[in-house]
Amino acid sequence: MITCCIDYTIDPHRLDAFEEYARRWPPIIERCGGRLIGYFLPKEGANNKALALIEFESLAAYEEYRSALAEDPDAKANLDHARSTECILVEARSFLRRA
Repeated sequence: MITCCIDYTIDPHRLDAFEEYARRWPPIIERCGGRLIGYFLPKEGANNKALALIEFESLAAYEEYRSALAEDPDAKANLDHARSTECILVEARSFLRRA
């Protein structure tokens, strides 16, 4: 089991747009083969950081997920939403395993 950690730098003035983006993902992620642990938004401290955690059986399963995501019309629409609102400034992925 691996966890994809998506570290977002967001525009704090567009937090509502990012929150809408995050709310749209759960059914898309599940349909495409991931298991969403959750999206996490700023509460205290830095107001421009957000995080998403998604589990996969393996890196191969993640690659299959990415292929399915690229073809999913709802995923494409959500990415268009993020681009048009410019709520995401930087997005970085890392892969973790549980200790």
